[in-house]
Amino acid sequence: MKELARILLCIVLGICVLALCGCGKKADENKPLGEVKAEAETMNVGQLREAALSYKDAILSKQDELAKLAAELQEIPIANMLGQEAKSLKSDIEGLNASVSALKSRFDIYYNKLSEKGGDLSSLGL
Repeated sequence: MKELARILLCIVLGICVLALCGCGKKADENKPLGEVKAEAETMNVGQLREAALSYKDAILSKQDELAKLAAELQEIPIANMLGQEAKSLKSDIEGLNASVSALKSRFDIYYNKLSEKGGDLSSLGL
């Protein structure tokens, strides 16, 4: 039953992320860093800000998801920490941490290029 609830929660969060990102530039944690750097070189200040905001939103969404999973993990009794549910949560947390790290690397590229071009960095802090 908890497994089903977790799956439904992930689906709902995924839909929320898609709704928040909209049709604009989508944050892609799998895009090669070289491609991101080359793309950032050709963007104007507005495009850089839009891309950075997209990555920021994706990072914050994943961080919210991480917080929820961490809270679930803390609710598991110590005696059950080696069980399947705890292992599954730990695996999900590791995956989300890797995802946040990848998104942050790409965000930093757009953020730094925007800073170089003298763009507005307000509301881009993480």
